[in-house]
Amino acid sequence: MRKLLLHSCCGPCSTHVIETLSSEYRITVFYYNPNILPEEEYIHRRSEQERFIREYSELTDLKIDYIEGDYAPETFFSVIKGHETDKEGGGRCDLCIAHRMEVTANRAKELGFDLFCTTLSVSPHKNAAFINKTGEFLSKETGVSYLVSDFKKKDGYKHSVEMSKRFGLYRQNYCGCNLGK
Repeated sequence: MRKLLLHSCCGPCSTHVIETLSSEYRITVFYYNPNILPEEEYIHRRSEQERFIREYSELTDLKIDYIEGDYAPETFFSVIKGHETDKEGGGRCDLCIAHRMEVTANRAKELGFDLFCTTLSVSPHKNAAFINKTGEFLSKETGVSYLVSDFKKKDGYKHSVEMSKRFGLYRQNYCGCNLGK
């Protein structure tokens, strides 16, 4: 199986994506989210991501690895400088998504993964076309293949909600930074 580094924003968004991809790829979840504020929220989401991976792996007998990136909100604030008051879905989000995908692509190259992807397109609030365009650009920059996707299609988002309920996962009511609301 080809090795996939899957950026994940949270456990709930990873559910459907992991289930969809696990038959074709050897998945390592990369939890990199310096945008999640406050730190207590970051820790809660991280623990839910780790719990889902553990429980899903035990249930399915699949080996899903996990890597955590640095939690560095100062990096996030540097990336979005000048866009702090943008509404959800605006320029701040594009900068944040592009940054997290860039770090994922570079980590995939550094660790010798065959390809990379992100769970972000499962959200109905995220622009899959932008995500895929960014991923394809980063693929050319790093030489690591990008898995083009729109995980919300074919009821992917609905399925992620159902899986989250089945596993009793905490579902947050905001993406991460909680700015510009």
